[in-house]
Amino acid sequence: MKRGLSIFLLCLLIVGSLAFVTEPIASAQTVTSTTVTRTRYRRHKRTFWQKHRDKLTLAGSTAAGAGIGAIAGGKKGAAIGSLVGAGSGALYTYKIRKRHRHYRRY
Repeated sequence: MKRGLSIFLLCLLIVGSLAFVTEPIASAQTVTSTTVTRTRYRRHKRTFWQKHRDKLTLAGSTAAGAGIGAIAGGKKGAAIGSLVGAGSGALYTYKIRKRHRHYRRY
């Protein structure tokens, strides 16, 4: 008697739990129209600065170094200043700046 009662209760528990898992039968009989939504992905259009940021930073630091060198020492100072400016700009552009870059998802 105990075994039969326990089997009956277990079957009742399984059937009762399936009622919460499955969808109602009435929803299968209704006609629903589904609309297809398409997701379009746009590429982020980069500006001129974003496309050529490294080159512009390097050129700006070179020009600034040449200007400071020209004021300080003429033609020879401009040449030395442009080399120092290019070196420091390259160091900043390719080593230091990338440590603090945060990437965005568009």
